[in-house]
Amino acid sequence: MNSNTSFLSQTPYTDPGPLGEGGILDVRALPRDPWELAGLVRGVLIHIAEAAARDYAIPLERLHEDPQSRYVSVILRLLRERSPAPLTEERPYAERVLATCRDFAVLHCALLRATGTPARVRCGFATYFLDGYHDDHWVTEYRLPDGTWRLTDAQLADGRYDVSFSPADVPRDRFLVGADAWRACREGRADPTSFGVSSIEGVSGLWFVAADTVRDLAALNGVEALPWDGWGIAAVEGDEDPAFTAADRELLDRVAAATAADDLPLLRRLYAHPRLRVPAEILSFTTFTGVRRVTLPIAD
Repeated sequence: MNSNTSFLSQTPYTDPGPLGEGGILDVRALPRDPWELAGLVRGVLIHIAEAAARDYAIPLERLHEDPQSRYVSVILRLLRERSPAPLTEERPYAERVLATCRDFAVLHCALLRATGTPARVRCGFATYFLDGYHDDHWVTEYRLPDGTWRLTDAQLADGRYDVSFSPADVPRDRFLVGADAWRACREGRADPTSFGVSSIEGVSGLWFVAADTVRDLAALNGVEALPWDGWGIAAVEGDEDPAFTAADRELLDRVAAATAADDLPLLRRLYAHPRLRVPAEILSFTTFTGVRRVTLPIAD
């Protein structure tokens, strides 16, 4: 787990690196308000799925490069290469980084940590993109002064999404972290086939809920993976996959209970299990560049 369990320290994935010392990311110039920081993130990234609706023609090389930017330091480098403007300035689409929901969450988390707010990235399912469906999604969660946690969705920070709530404070029944989705499915309170990627036929089911539960656990332990990274239980390919065993389900039941209790010491111990922990080499099942083997830095 992130060795600083206050979630104030950066991980290898959220660390801004050299560009965090000034220039494009001048921490002294950043606001401290979490939702203002979300607005800055919204102003420098553009989601892949939004490009057509916003009349932005995606250059092919960016489609292959930008979504693989698993590190905030790489996102900042790409931004600097496209414009020397600081993060506090909204950019035209051509100067932004092409992103997924995970990138919005990771960059927002990095800015929150850099400005003194404990934060963590959460992987799970949103109900606010398609009625009746739980879409694979990532958001940011930050700690309030009273010690409670609040979900916030930086992807929605420009007001273009029609939602019935404030994306600065996402209700827990509108976004379910992976483990809560797992519990709902296992207890018969939700249909597993309604969890997945609504835009891709056949990418849904209990196996997908299991994968997001594992990815969320990894993020809580300092490894904020890409949405298509696979390892252990997160690499199963369907509910009938022989690799998706009864023991896996029982293990995830324990993860779900510990997550619901926010029992960080227990989550750290569970993460040590070889079916849950991110290994040094993983498979990345991206649809943009094909299946690749990737070597990762592992947080202690």
